Amino acid sequence: QVQLVESGGGMVQAEGSLRLSCAASGRIHSIGTMAWYRQAPGKQRELVATMAVGGSANYADSVKGRFTISRDNAKNAVYLQMNNLKPEDTGVYVCNAFLRIDTWSSWGQYWGQGTQVTVSS
Repeated sequence: QVQLVESGGGMVQAEGSLRLSCAASGRIHSIGTMAWYRQAPGKQRELVATMAVGGSANYADSVKGRFTISRDNAKNAVYLQMNNLKPEDTGVYVCNAFLRIDTWSSWGQYWGQGTQVTVSS
């Protein structure tokens, strides 16, 4: 069984910073791309940032220059450093990973439960 557990959310004032962490555990053979999504109240889930195994990253236009995604492959972990936060960044941030549990299994997509980020003006 695979689990993705996020931490680091909280409440912060605008222009503040937070660092989110996500660790994958359980039966894991290999992990591919890891990502962060967020969902604001009344809105659809949106992709915030992705990072491939080799380290290449992509960001939503709304967070470019403010957020930085990173990962530690040895720890099966992904991080999101969020600087200069804005009220519109408020939402539930969810960790995502493509991984295999065995050499013969297909790649599957796994999700964490999410961590709340609230930015006040």
